[in-house]
Amino acid sequence: MKLAFLIYSYFPYGGQQRDFMRIVRECLQRGHEIHVFAFRWEGEIPTGVNLHIVPIKGWSRLARYRNYTDVVGRQLADMGVDCVIGFNKMPHLDIYFAADSCFLEKAETQRGAYYRFTPRFRHFSRYEEAVFGERSQSLSLLLSELQQQAYLKHYPHCAERLELLPPGISADRRVECRDPEIRSELRRELSIGEEELLVLQVGSGFRIKGVDRSLRAVAALPGKLRRRVRYVLVGQDRARRFLWQAKGLGINEQVMILPGRDDITRFFAAADILLHPAYQESAGYVLLEAAIAGLPVLTTASCGYASYIEQETLGHVCPEPFRQSELDTALEDMLQQLPQAPWSANGLAFGKQDRLYRMPQQVADIIEGWVVQHSAGGSPS
Repeated sequence: MKLAFLIYSYFPYGGQQRDFMRIVRECLQRGHEIHVFAFRWEGEIPTGVNLHIVPIKGWSRLARYRNYTDVVGRQLADMGVDCVIGFNKMPHLDIYFAADSCFLEKAETQRGAYYRFTPRFRHFSRYEEAVFGERSQSLSLLLSELQQQAYLKHYPHCAERLELLPPGISADRRVECRDPEIRSELRRELSIGEEELLVLQVGSGFRIKGVDRSLRAVAALPGKLRRRVRYVLVGQDRARRFLWQAKGLGINEQVMILPGRDDITRFFAAADILLHPAYQESAGYVLLEAAIAGLPVLTTASCGYASYIEQETLGHVCPEPFRQSELDTALEDMLQQLPQAPWSANGLAFGKQDRLYRMPQQVADIIEGWVVQHSAGGSPS
């Protein structure tokens, strides 16, 4: 099969990008011809992938997105691919992998009434309509029930074109137990003592991940407990704003911000708790990756995978609407309960379920089934 994958930007450390790469590799292993269209690419190009860097123009980001869509649309028409799989909402898609939250839901709950009159709203609502609207035929693969509820609220006619996927945790995140040697080794590298409490946060896009909330929660800890805490943030984004915030809160000596890296499992082993109070998160793979490594999780109900944290007793979930005081209290309580709490053992047991690691295979099955189903009707796109 000749498959086209569309993604605006690829870099190795984003959740959307990691899903994209795992699915592309699975399709490659099955012998399919893979064409990828992106306007920015960082990192290795897998052997067998035909990468097309799209030459885009435009002063604004919206203009560049529209230009990308126009250029790719023309190229796809000439190539005659069997299926077009997109990782960003846009026209031309046969299958959309829903790494993003529902745009209309975010516009309704996070923006003022004026927002609906902006060029940004018009662009993204139109592109979302191209995927989920009543006239669309695109199949959408969702990561969480939270997404499903939001899309059905705004696009009730798309119900038959939604398919809920299992979690897509990479198999290399699976561990049997927490390794004390790895814990000690990484703590030495970071100059963190064994008696100190390592609060870890992982994720690119610091604002939407709630780093400001995390810093306030650390600063709000009682003095004796706060002095034992080291906060480490790993991810891709501009750090200056948050370093200034930490300084203003008086905790800058306890805060460390590191760029994205490949050895995140070592951080899971070294940390005492994962803090992830995101404003909005379609899924939040890091919640489950940390949990199955035996790391207790403190997160917010706005994350799609927060339901697993609650159902499996893997930590604590702050309800919506979010209140900073609740996060502050929860962080203090969890840090004090660590020695006797069941969260770590529950996470390691949860990680033994094979279904947690099969998402790329299921997506590849869906793509193949879609092509077979539509092959009799001519060109799918």
